[in-house]
Amino acid sequence: MVDIALHARPQPVSAKALAARHALPPRHLEAVLQALVHHGLLKGLRGPHGGYELARERRRISAGDVARAVLGPGIAESGPGGSAGSELAGLVVAPLVAEAAAAYLAALDAVTVEDLCGRAEVAKVAGPRAGPDFII
Repeated sequence: MVDIALHARPQPVSAKALAARHALPPRHLEAVLQALVHHGLLKGLRGPHGGYELARERRRISAGDVARAVLGPGIAESGPGGSAGSELAGLVVAPLVAEAAAAYLAALDAVTVEDLCGRAEVAKVAGPRAGPDFII
């Protein structure tokens, strides 16, 4: 998401370029990108100059939004066992894991893609912004 936020102007970022920049397997990356599109975080644009761009402003997308889209709906309820596991796992361990997942998501909700872009620019791991961040 940060890479796309930094590089999607003036043209969308292709999955191929994104995979090459981050040494990611294209098939896995495509599934992640589609999940982000499905959750309304990215827009996929077809055609010879197609690719992906943010579906909303950087400041309106949290890292928590991204985690929920990529990790799925079970992230907040994650935990071993439940009714299929042991009573110990379901009554003791699962609530602890669910509490930790909720804290994890709350921390990620406090960070936006805008914040992460700023960190990338300060760390000089990304080029400067290509223009204002708004949608007309």
